[in-house]
Amino acid sequence: MKNYNYDCAKFYTLNELVDFRNGKGHEKNIVQDGEYIVVNSKFISTDGEVKKFSDSQICPVYKNDILMVMSDLPNGRALAKCFLVEEDNKYTLNQRIGAFKVKREDIINTRYLFYCLNRNFQLLKFDNGVDQTNLRKDDILKIRIAVPPLEAQCEIVHILDDFTLLSAELKARKKQYEYYRDNLLTFPKETKRIRFGDIACIQRGASPRPISQFITSDENAVNWIKIGDVEQGAKYITHCKEKITVEGAKKSRYVKKGDFVLSNSMSFGRPYILAVDGCIHDGWLSISEFEQYFMSDFLYHLLNSSDIQNEFKKRASFGGAVQNLNADIVRSIELPIPSIEKQKEIVNILDRFDKLCNDISNGLPAEIEKRQKQYEYYRDKLLSFKEVEEDV
Repeated sequence: MKNYNYDCAKFYTLNELVDFRNGKGHEKNIVQDGEYIVVNSKFISTDGEVKKFSDSQICPVYKNDILMVMSDLPNGRALAKCFLVEEDNKYTLNQRIGAFKVKREDIINTRYLFYCLNRNFQLLKFDNGVDQTNLRKDDILKIRIAVPPLEAQCEIVHILDDFTLLSAELKARKKQYEYYRDNLLTFPKETKRIRFGDIACIQRGASPRPISQFITSDENAVNWIKIGDVEQGAKYITHCKEKITVEGAKKSRYVKKGDFVLSNSMSFGRPYILAVDGCIHDGWLSISEFEQYFMSDFLYHLLNSSDIQNEFKKRASFGGAVQNLNADIVRSIELPIPSIEKQKEIVNILDRFDKLCNDISNGLPAEIEKRQKQYEYYRDKLLSFKEVEEDV
């Protein structure tokens, strides 16, 4: 057997290793209960959690295809993120998503190549942090891939696969939590129900124009809620990064501590409880004046439930690049109204589960983040090779 230095590898351009094809637009074929999952950037960036469906497999993908996001916003986390297809007749490929099929199985393992391509540094350098990045086919196929012996590739895959197990555990725990939460929030038919808009004030925010004239650093100015103020997995909005003058705030809509703001496009339908008093809100929907019927903490869990979230998605404009959740849709939702005692009981239970699943400091995501950093460190170490010219 030939002795080989496992710190070395022969390098190939990606074009030498794969066949490439691009996806196609599916806008006219998006349906709620389609047979095929549309692989778009949101699907890949959320590891398959956010799905759209098509009634036609316009652009089929097959088992062992590697799919890659080719377009993203500046400094986004989706650019060059990859998804490995594990079964046939399940997916259809959207535009701006590339598909790679290994054509040199004699020298490279598909799963090894998946790890090499996923958020590959040679592709991330095209993101200048200012403009939207659109990767070109030729630029992608020119990157160079280190190809050690197949035995080494299999060992690297085994090590890196182990690092992904905790992510799978987190997903399983979240599914358990969602199942339990939805059961707790399923009420008997005799439970009183009422149209949300009849018991709460639901309206869209507004900003003064031109905004630049009203932004200020004055500590006594009015807090201004923006998308960037929300932390991942947060239940409360605890601070605002910008303030606006009192004069500017007169042209906007105020919300108070305990009110809700509801994302109507990004993080579609996600509710947040305001923990800062006397703010204006820009663009998002606000929900207030519901206290006679709901505790804030209970309403938070209810709005997050699968039943309500599915209703939001069903009623929102379906088929465009972004679903928009307007105030009329939220007002039209019918909500169950259990007793305050029952609401307190449910909140006590779900807050504990919610903390475990979503608290970025103390729950599983903190461990995931730690493992993710370990994974990236070892991946970079394992995929770093010196180049050799002789055959491997």
